Amino acid sequence: MSESILVAVGQFAPTADSAANLAAIDELATRAAARSARVVVFPEYSSYFEKEMGPGFVAAAQPLDGSFVRGLGRIAARLDLHVVAGLVASTGTERFSNTLVAVAPSGEVAASYRKLHLYDAFGQRESDWVLPGEIEAPQTFVVDGFTLGLQTCYDIRFPEVTRMLVDAGVEVVVLPAEWVRGPLKEHHWRTLVTARAIENTIYVAAADHVPPVGVGNSMIVDPHGVEIAAIGDEPGIAVAEVRRDRLTDVRRVNPALALRRFRVVPAEPASDR
Repeated sequence: MSESILVAVGQFAPTADSAANLAAIDELATRAAARSARVVVFPEYSSYFEKEMGPGFVAAAQPLDGSFVRGLGRIAARLDLHVVAGLVASTGTERFSNTLVAVAPSGEVAASYRKLHLYDAFGQRESDWVLPGEIEAPQTFVVDGFTLGLQTCYDIRFPEVTRMLVDAGVEVVVLPAEWVRGPLKEHHWRTLVTARAIENTIYVAAADHVPPVGVGNSMIVDPHGVEIAAIGDEPGIAVAEVRRDRLTDVRRVNPALALRRFRVVPAEPASDR
């Protein structure tokens, strides 16, 4: 077990060209590996993205063993690190799955996650094209003794999702996002990512699309809510150290997890969409 690992977030502007998206991921992951990162996190919809969601997403959807994930596997194996990215995944229906994959240095998928809370807000209707994930036990993966878990974009507005990950032993939440720009949206992004780190005394590594669609501002926040690495509005990477002693010290000073008197339980969905 390591006392610390280096975690990177990478941001870029995914397009409808999956091969070009893989090339961008390869270039940014190579830069992260050169700085000794053990994990690099990329945005939601890294495999395929258009500004307006529509049938192109369904047509471009791939299985977990498709060409995009295999490409991530080659990158992870060559660079000897874990790669996390968003996949437009096929479901065999008229809608796709907004999925995250964590690919290990072996080239195999170490964990995957289907977005639970769809972005039917701020004038958007993600559920018109996306099937929500089933509520199930969190899939986690371990990197040098640290337990990491997956969460997607709009899920960050629902603190129960992060708390369920923490109850499963997660110490670092990785959060790929496509956080759409708009009034106060950047403020919400920073506030929510920071709040989830503080209230759970964990690290959060959040990766977004760059403008003009996303807000950028990918960041890594520590268990005290300190932004220890960040990127502005351009493609790039940021790398930060995740430390075992920081987790221990913060939880000693702020034992919020030990003092809480409530538990999270699944709720019945508001609808089938």
